[in-house]
Amino acid sequence: MRALPASSGVWIAPALAALSLAACAPTMKSNLVDAASGAPVATPGYDWHLNEDAEEASLSYGVADTDDVPLDLSCRPGSGALQILQTVAAGHPRAIALESGGDTETYAAKAEPSAMHEGLDLTAAARASDPVFLRFRQLGWLAAYGPDYRTPFVAQRGSAGRIDRFFALCG
Repeated sequence: MRALPASSGVWIAPALAALSLAACAPTMKSNLVDAASGAPVATPGYDWHLNEDAEEASLSYGVADTDDVPLDLSCRPGSGALQILQTVAAGHPRAIALESGGDTETYAAKAEPSAMHEGLDLTAAARASDPVFLRFRQLGWLAAYGPDYRTPFVAQRGSAGRIDRFFALCG
C-alpha cells in the first residue's frame, strides 16, 4: 500500500465530511413507495372502512374499531356531495389538500378543536366527481399533504372495492 503525500490531508477531511453527510441524506427509494410502480404502499393496520345506511355513507381511513382515523369522507347517498374530515396539528393551514396519481385539489376548510385528539378537525365540502376522487377510485389510494408532509392513505390488498362502493353510493 502506498503512503499518501502529506498534502493529501487537506482534501481527506472535507471528503470524509461529505461522505458522512451523504450517508444521512434521504434517498429516492422509500418504503412508502413501491419501486416498480411509484405508487405508495399500504400501511400495516390501516385501511379504508365503509359504513353505510339509508341516511349517510362514510369511507374512513384508519385502524378498525379505534378513533385513529386521520381522514374521513362522507355523503348522503345519491347526492354527489362529499364532506371531508381531516385531523391535523394545531397551526395547520385551513385547507385540505389531496392528491391521487398526480391529480390534486385543495379545499378551503373550517377548523374546530378536535374532541377526540390534540389538534384540529378540518372539514370541507367537495364533489364526488372531482378529478382527485375519480383517480382515487381508480388507484385505491389518496394522499393528504401540507407544508411539510405528505401522508398516503392506501387500501390494503382486496379492500379497494369499498372505495368503489362508497362512490357508487354517493352518486
